[in-house]
Amino acid sequence: MGAQVIDHKGGVWSIAVPIPDNPLGHTLVHLLETDRGPVLIDTGWDDPDSWDTLLAGVTACGFALTDLHGVLITHHHPDHHGLSAKVREASGAWIAMHAADTAVVRRTRAAVPGQWLDYLIAKLVAAGAPDEHLARLRDARAKGRSGRQPPGRQAALPDRDIAPGELLDLPGRRLCAVWTPGHTPGHVCLHLEEEHPGADTGAGAGTGDGGAGTGPRQGGHGQVRGFGRLFSGDHLLPGITPHIGLYEDPDEATATDPLGDYLDSLERVARLAPAEVLPAHQHAFTDAGGRVRELIAHHEERLSGLRALFREPLTPWELAVRMEWNRPWEQIPYGSRNIAVSEAEAHLRRLVKLGQVEQVERPAGGGPARYQAV
Repeated sequence: MGAQVIDHKGGVWSIAVPIPDNPLGHTLVHLLETDRGPVLIDTGWDDPDSWDTLLAGVTACGFALTDLHGVLITHHHPDHHGLSAKVREASGAWIAMHAADTAVVRRTRAAVPGQWLDYLIAKLVAAGAPDEHLARLRDARAKGRSGRQPPGRQAALPDRDIAPGELLDLPGRRLCAVWTPGHTPGHVCLHLEEEHPGADTGAGAGTGDGGAGTGPRQGGHGQVRGFGRLFSGDHLLPGITPHIGLYEDPDEATATDPLGDYLDSLERVARLAPAEVLPAHQHAFTDAGGRVRELIAHHEERLSGLRALFREPLTPWELAVRMEWNRPWEQIPYGSRNIAVSEAEAHLRRLVKLGQVEQVERPAGGGPARYQAV
C-alpha cells in the first residue's frame, strides 16, 4: 500500500496513517531523523491497512523499519499508540510516554472483565442518565459481556518515561518535552528547539524572544519566523477543538479539572511561539499563538453559554442534552452520548472551580447531584 508522505525538511517527515471508519481520516505520524536512527512520533491505529501504510511511509522517507531507534507517544489514545507494540516487536525500538498516560495503559490492561462496565454504569448513574440509556449497559453486564474495551486494553507498555521539560536523549537533535494535559492527563507536545529550515535568519528568527502569545510570523520572502517546530499531537490542531472530557480513573478520589488543565497548557504552548506546528491530524500550520487565542476564546464563550443554562438546577446529563453539539442530541449515537456527558462534566467542573456554578441538591439514596448558577 502506498503512503502519503510529506518532507518537512531538516530531517522531519509526516506519514498519513489511516484510521478505519473515522471521519478524521488519518493520523499524521512524524518521523524524526537522529544520529542513532529515525524516531517515530506516534504510530497510528492498530489495523492491517494502517500497518502497511506506516511501513510504506517509513520506506518512502528513506529508511527500513529496522532502522527505527525509538517511538515517542504524545498520548495513549489508540490512533496514536495503537501500533506501538508491532513497531517495537519488528524493530527493537524503545517506546516512551508520559507517566500519567502510562498509568492509564497499565490500569486498563490489568482490568478484570466487567470492571469497565461497572465503572461506566456508576459514572452515568451519578450523572443522571435515564434508565433507558442505562438498560443496554446493565443488560450487557448481566449477560457477562464486557461491552467496549477500556481505552488502551491491548496497548504496549512503554519502556521509558517522558518527563516534562526534559531534553530527550536523541543525539544530533534538540527535542524538548512539554507536558500539555487536558485531552489526556499525560499528553505531551514535543518542541524541536532548532532553527526552522525556512527561518528568516536575517531578522532574528530563532532567538525565542517573540513574546508570549505572539505566534510565529511570515518573513518578507515566504520564510517563517519563530523558534523551532512543535509536534503538537492532539493538543493544538488547525481546525478542530480536541475533546476534553473527564480523565477516566476508577480509583481517583480527587476531582480533576481537565478543561482547566487544557487552558493552562494552551498558554504554555503559546509562550513557546514555534515557527510551525506539526499536529497529528489535518495539516501543518503557522501562527500557533493565534490558534491558541481562538481556542481559549471558544472555551470562554462556551462556558459563558453553559452558565446561562443553569438558571434551573441541572444534572450533568441534563446539561449534556442542552449543550450545542455538531448534531441534535436525538441524532447522536448511543456510545457518543457517553463521550458527550464526559465533556459536559469537564465543563461543569470548570464552572464550579471558577465559582460560577455550585451543587444545590443531591437526593437521598445516592441519586444524581444537581447544579445551579451562583
